Amino acid sequence: MCTERRRHNLADNLIVGLDIGTTSTRAVVGDFNEDDQLEIIGYGVAPSTGLRRGVVLNIEATLSSVTSAIESAELMSGREIHSCVLGISGANVDSLNSKGVVAVAGKGREITSEDIARVHEAAQAVSIPMDREILHVIPQAYIVDSQRGIKDPMHMMGVRLESEVHIITSSVTTTQNLLKCVNRAGYRPERQILGSLAAARTVLSDEEKDLGCLLMDIGGGTTDLMVFREGAPWYTAAIPAGGMQVTNDISIMLSVLMDNAERLKREAASCWTASIDPDELIAVPGIGGREPTEIPRRKLCSIVQPRMEEILLMSKEKLEKAGFLKEIKAGIILTGAAAQMAGLVELVESIFEVSAHVGIPGAIGGLGDEYRNPGFATAIGLVLLEADEIGPVEPTRNSGGARKEKKHGSSLGNLVSWLKDKFV
Repeated sequence: MCTERRRHNLADNLIVGLDIGTTSTRAVVGDFNEDDQLEIIGYGVAPSTGLRRGVVLNIEATLSSVTSAIESAELMSGREIHSCVLGISGANVDSLNSKGVVAVAGKGREITSEDIARVHEAAQAVSIPMDREILHVIPQAYIVDSQRGIKDPMHMMGVRLESEVHIITSSVTTTQNLLKCVNRAGYRPERQILGSLAAARTVLSDEEKDLGCLLMDIGGGTTDLMVFREGAPWYTAAIPAGGMQVTNDISIMLSVLMDNAERLKREAASCWTASIDPDELIAVPGIGGREPTEIPRRKLCSIVQPRMEEILLMSKEKLEKAGFLKEIKAGIILTGAAAQMAGLVELVESIFEVSAHVGIPGAIGGLGDEYRNPGFATAIGLVLLEADEIGPVEPTRNSGGARKEKKHGSSLGNLVSWLKDKFV
């Protein structure tokens, strides 16, 4: 059944990335043009009310959000969607680094793909709680007979092969509930990919990943962290707070509805109060038919900045305890919908004392630049990673071209080889 679904996708050439967030669900549709170039041909956004900090609390509300986002993407693209690549994120994600060691069994002590597969299996033989599952096993580096820093040991000669890997785990129930929502909405989740990996695919450069950087994905309910070093991820974690906490603070402190608080956050708030003119005023909507009132813009910023400082300090403390704070030599790349708040870059730089910038997805083609904002980084990254996996177009006798279907072995082997191509 899985093979039949995969063949349907390959023939259709349609790739859909689905990012189910705490405040919004985003679907992005990609397709290949006649020149075999990926294009974004549609996208959809829908409010999300069934999740809290990445965990499904209301199946029906999440299902409705998924349906609405994908139907909007269908309408824009003019294509019928049957399946998607699902992003997994939230406070339930955790990680660890592990090592595996095997003896080289290849003829003449030449390292083969079988040796590499065995060392990956040895590296992932770690004990994890029953309520968690391994989402990704990502190779970081290899060691051949004490020679370190090897990126690809294939065909090298040696007796002992070691592998360092980054293992990402997620909550079994959280992942299964997300899959259930997508299935009940009438779509097939072909693959589950960590949202931070997808965002990294579209906003990080190879130089940043090699030198060492922090990807900070600030969503509505969580702030996802991923540290890259030597081209691979070494630390993955999440903070159970995001842009929604800022919206709640504005709503409570200024006595406005949540919708109005969200609008004030987007249009008038800043995380860097020092840059705001003390005499600048903004209009605050009234409740129950009352007239709007004017307040200094700095008052709004004095609500926003402390909450964002708290989130950033929590992130810094987590990185420092894990020993990865000093690895951020290429700076911090901010993404996610909340990364668009004014003054955030200045606040991040003042707290972490390294350079920072907002990561914006690059132009892919097809539609205009409407999708080129940090909120779409994960959904676009899901499309790009799946497009990388599908491979080149090969001509056939019956049609102009069809995507080459790669050989499939074990699910672990598929995942390891795919992520190895991306990050090693």
